[in-house]
Amino acid sequence: MLLLVNALLAERASRQQLTVAHHRLRQYALRIQDQAALQERNRIAREIHDAVGHSLTALRIQLENARLFSHSDTHKTEDHLKVAQQLAAKALSEIRQSVSTLQSDPLQGKSLITVLEQLCLDFQQHMNGEFVYTLDVLRPLPTETSATVYRLLQEAMTNVARHSHADHIKLQVKTESGYLWLILEDNGIGFDPAKNTAGFGLSSMKERTAAMGGHLQFITAPGEGCQLRAQLPLVEVMA
Repeated sequence: MLLLVNALLAERASRQQLTVAHHRLRQYALRIQDQAALQERNRIAREIHDAVGHSLTALRIQLENARLFSHSDTHKTEDHLKVAQQLAAKALSEIRQSVSTLQSDPLQGKSLITVLEQLCLDFQQHMNGEFVYTLDVLRPLPTETSATVYRLLQEAMTNVARHSHADHIKLQVKTESGYLWLILEDNGIGFDPAKNTAGFGLSSMKERTAAMGGHLQFITAPGEGCQLRAQLPLVEVMA
């Protein structure tokens, strides 16, 4: 009889423990689900911000140039307005694409070198100053790595065009010793990294780099230009 009572008590205790464990597991699953949803919302926000922000910044520059030449040179004004029209169409296309596909692959099947080359040529066309770039990526990269590099450079160029007031910019993208390096330097006004915490673009860049197991650093100070250094570990990503 005593053995039966002990067995029943043990079974009841086991059921109670199982109920508690089930409740904890459910709460944990809900937290994971909420976290996944939050991460997905952040990813979507980054994609739309990074994709459209670059085109809209270039569009603003072209419209400003058109305004400057509106009274002195009608031909230049027309040229800038034509480019602005193209950029507006591109921005609209990127918005539609972001909404429909969430931009999981911004390269759309193209090689990293191809899209970086086009990005550099577009930037060179729209900026007022000297832009020198070197693209030295010797091997195909995973899609996720290539997309991260593209978005990092796109956002970095947008920041330079929008804030730096630089007239000399140098870019180097290279693979070396199992890492991909992205180094962008300008001779602009610089900023204080400790105080510049409001820009969603900077936090987006840091999040993207960290998600790939990489490291991103801004070497800058007010009045001393800026150097962006991003390092992505190719070996870990490709393993």
